[in-house]
Amino acid sequence: MTTNEQYGTSRTARFEPVLIRAAEAETTSDPSSVMTLLADSGATGGRLTCYRSTFARGALGAPAHLHTKASELFFVIDGSLRVLVGEEITLLEAGDFLVVPPDTPHAFAAAPGATADVLFVFTPGAGRFDYLRLLGRVMRGEADPQEIKDSSERFDNHYVDSPVWREALAARN
Repeated sequence: MTTNEQYGTSRTARFEPVLIRAAEAETTSDPSSVMTLLADSGATGGRLTCYRSTFARGALGAPAHLHTKASELFFVIDGSLRVLVGEEITLLEAGDFLVVPPDTPHAFAAAPGATADVLFVFTPGAGRFDYLRLLGRVMRGEADPQEIKDSSERFDNHYVDSPVWREALAARN
């Protein structure tokens, strides 16, 4: 068995090494977070998309949603992140790692009274940078929220209803 067969990889999606220096990384923001764009799918042969989000104290992250094609990985660098996975809410602390598989409803926010610094990875890559830029424009009032809804297929970001998440958010107020 070759190494490629053993690890299920293919030589067809080759890409050059990706190095993003902190001082040169593009950032986008909304009123409660700053997103540092690290590597989008175009730069990684479609294998992954990666960015870092720094959330203000108690900031909302994303409402309940799912991805049909990509797994979403969370690594908490600092602070605390409250995460919905399916119907369960859990608290991730600095150093915690979570993988949410495709078709699994999830949501996240900085824990009440806490900030959160989180590394996000999508695999396979999903061309998310344009979505994050759009999200920032919508949150700042520079774009119509309907654009987010209209882009769900393009960005593999499908919003769903979660009574569990709604109740958790209502309880924090």
